[in-house]
Amino acid sequence: MNRINSLFEQKQKGLLSLYFCAGHPTLDSTTDIIRTLEQKGIDFIEVGIPFSDPMADGPVIQDAATKALRNGMTLQKLFAQLEPLRGQGVRLPLILMGYMNPIYHMGYEAFFRRCKEVDIDGVIIPDLPFKDYMGEVKPVADRYDIRVIMLITPETSDERIRFIDQNTDGFIYMVSSAATTGAQKEFDRAKQAYFYRIDKMGLKHPRMIGFGISNRQTLQSAQANAAGAIIGSKFVTLLDKYKAPLPAIEELLKALEED
Repeated sequence: MNRINSLFEQKQKGLLSLYFCAGHPTLDSTTDIIRTLEQKGIDFIEVGIPFSDPMADGPVIQDAATKALRNGMTLQKLFAQLEPLRGQGVRLPLILMGYMNPIYHMGYEAFFRRCKEVDIDGVIIPDLPFKDYMGEVKPVADRYDIRVIMLITPETSDERIRFIDQNTDGFIYMVSSAATTGAQKEFDRAKQAYFYRIDKMGLKHPRMIGFGISNRQTLQSAQANAAGAIIGSKFVTLLDKYKAPLPAIEELLKALEED
């Protein structure tokens, strides 16, 4: 069974996932970050593929991507870094998050085949049109047992959400707002209403809430209204501060416990 499906079968609530950009803070930090996060109990990890025009990302992740590219990170180098991880005992689900451009240039067949070879469990492609997903990407991803995770926002219609729920696997990524990524202190009433509305739809797939989660209040709100939360900008900021994963994750976990 795909590790993503297995995780959500074993744990339905209270999950925590972290995002970081491969090649940041240093070119060779990717594997150390993944091993450290697993040791600290993170449920699954999103590894960002750096791109020069990350349209869905705020300034923190844009800056990390720029630094990663300057460090020399490429998609091929990332696959090479990930290849030995499973043999070193890493067991948690790994998801690649990246934009269409580098994946399209590599070719869908080559990309998903390489994902399978290095034991990647899923991918998130924020700018992938659903029509292209259904017609071109899904058949290849399914052949290699890779989950393609789709995003929904407060503006996504109920009809489209149900269509996504019927035609994807793994989980649904609930973007907390239509804005770009970035830490927030709290979720306003409109976001709370959005969480509640989706929760009452009775979707068959679990949901994870991301964008804006950085403290105990936003974490608890996400975990109360979905299977769990995804944190990106706050962790990336701490990686930039400490240049090492252990103090970064320890400070983040402390912040998530404080009022």
